[in-house]
Amino acid sequence: MAGGWTSDTSVQDQIDATVEDAIKRARSQMARGPGLTHCEDCDAPIPEARRKAVPGVRLCIACQEAEDGQQAANGFNRRGSKDSQLR
Repeated sequence: MAGGWTSDTSVQDQIDATVEDAIKRARSQMARGPGLTHCEDCDAPIPEARRKAVPGVRLCIACQEAEDGQQAANGFNRRGSKDSQLR
């Protein structure tokens, strides 16, 4: 139950907006076009099965894992949490 000047659905609205932002960001980062046969970072060959499973693939599995780890470490919630707003 929300209190003060907020509506009863404001918490859910904030959650929905955060999820929508994450979906938009993920879709914007998806590779487009033909995939590569060799990784654009380390030049290692990309297996045929990976090229079929991930259309537009540009990185080998090792480089993709490293990039995903970097992006996760750089993520933040720009809307802030309730605790951060109370400080």
